[in-house]
Amino acid sequence: MLPGPYIILPLAPARDTALPMANQFPSPTGDTKPLDQSKAGELAFTGTSAAYAYGHLAGFPPPGQPIFRSFNRVGLWTLYMKEVRRFFKVQTQTIWAPAVTTLLYLMIFTLALGGGGRVVLGVPFASFVAPGLIAMGMINNAFANSSFGLLGGKIQGTIIDYLMPPVSEGELLTALVGAAVTRAVLVGLAVAAAMMFWPGVSLEARHPWAIVWFGLMGATLLSLIGVATSMWAEKFDHNAAVTNFIITPMSMLSGTFYVIDRLAPAFQTVSRMNPIFYVISGFRYGFLGQSDIGSDNMAVLHGAVGLGVLNLLLGIGVYALLRSGWKLKA
Repeated sequence: MLPGPYIILPLAPARDTALPMANQFPSPTGDTKPLDQSKAGELAFTGTSAAYAYGHLAGFPPPGQPIFRSFNRVGLWTLYMKEVRRFFKVQTQTIWAPAVTTLLYLMIFTLALGGGGRVVLGVPFASFVAPGLIAMGMINNAFANSSFGLLGGKIQGTIIDYLMPPVSEGELLTALVGAAVTRAVLVGLAVAAAMMFWPGVSLEARHPWAIVWFGLMGATLLSLIGVATSMWAEKFDHNAAVTNFIITPMSMLSGTFYVIDRLAPAFQTVSRMNPIFYVISGFRYGFLGQSDIGSDNMAVLHGAVGLGVLNLLLGIGVYALLRSGWKLKA
């Protein structure tokens, strides 16, 4: 019995009413089923909506209880496309501008350090640094995309658009990460296409699996970190602090412009603790067939597995934060 006050109506409505008989309400699946006769003796309305009482007697779930019992692919796709269209509307800023910035890096470092026919890992310096720059552009833009979504919603007051739709926390996380990875891939393709016209750069794919795996794993890693950052941050300054003091140093000190064999042993150990080092070196291995992860191919495979495990653990952690509503729900 619902809490009062009550208005008791007769069991059988008048013939000219459009309401169904009290013992023949449709079920949530659309079928008509008889109600428990003890409930069908009266209809209780709490003063707000007759539909609530009808739904309660007919077996519909109460307000606030989710009715999606399985994967909501429509909601997932809708949220994913919303995030993709958000950055694609300003593609000059989100895709082409990062490509131009990466090309400037290539130009400056090639002219400054690649003179005199300098060779690194058996290839010209321009060919050595190009894959690392592509990977760095991908992961930086993956973080930039995923770290804005929830933060922008909190600041603009539209966070309800993420929390109210009937999508689970896993579907929400998948949509945010998927859109960020999509942006990373588009930036990577734009940078690679432009680098093909740069003198001295060769982008022959010797191990395509490594290019795909390390590229996607790197973008996914930074996307997950970006989602966690957007949950924690309360203003854009917080987001910028993570970018400037954590993400950028990790990217620059990941072996993009050098091999770690030139570092002192202590700094080599520090570099190997940086997950972005494995992203850059593994991605470069896909083009050059060589890497400074280790002396053989097994070291690259171990790095690939390690990145996958790290992403899995990080994904579980971010999913748990979303389920708890940390800094998202009152």
